[in-house]
Amino acid sequence: MNCKNCNTEINQNYCPQCGRPAKLHRIDGHYIQHEIEHLLHFERGFLYTIKELFLRPGQSIKHFIDEDRNRLVKPIVFVIVCSLINTFVTKIFDIEVGFIHIDTKLTAMGAIFNWLENHYGYANLFYGIFMAGYAKFLFKKYKYNFFEILILMCYVLGMQMLIITFFLAIAFATKIELMPFALVIMMVYNVWSISQFFDKTKIMNYIKALTSHLAGFITANVLLGLVGVLIEQIKKP
Repeated sequence: MNCKNCNTEINQNYCPQCGRPAKLHRIDGHYIQHEIEHLLHFERGFLYTIKELFLRPGQSIKHFIDEDRNRLVKPIVFVIVCSLINTFVTKIFDIEVGFIHIDTKLTAMGAIFNWLENHYGYANLFYGIFMAGYAKFLFKKYKYNFFEILILMCYVLGMQMLIITFFLAIAFATKIELMPFALVIMMVYNVWSISQFFDKTKIMNYIKALTSHLAGFITANVLLGLVGVLIEQIKKP
């Protein structure tokens, strides 16, 4: 038989040209169980990815980009799952993240920032683009392009969402204000991860990592603020 994807003749279980299975298994209970087990697998799945990004984030992401892209959950999937976990915890306990809060919702700027506050996962992806741009510029002597650095940011920001979610849940259970502490931990993790990815032995890389993170966050917010002001000007009679 020939491969339905590339029309190459198949003599084994997989196409020798594109690697597609010769025969797809039906989607049934066993298939769903296998997919869930694959996602949560401790050796190559979501839990494994969290463990690696917690213990050695920069090295794990570098290994994913340069050598093996099968062990870690794909970056976009990782961000989406982390976002779903964050949304589930914040909604079920009715918790507000509250990084940026505009009191009035009557203005376009207030509507934009309040939407981002309620959709933390999307906000992280948006901020990550700007952070990756600054990191690309500041670490330009390294070989990584913008999209590879964006993958780095996806993993880092995904872990950031899990860190915030963890502290929000603890704060809700204990009634103790932990957000300032959580923000410090989150920032330290981000700087440590980015620096480890490029070269953790150079002090300047830690400064560049912090700069890229803060500059990306500030630039994104300034741009959103300008969009809000522009919309208000357009709406005026």
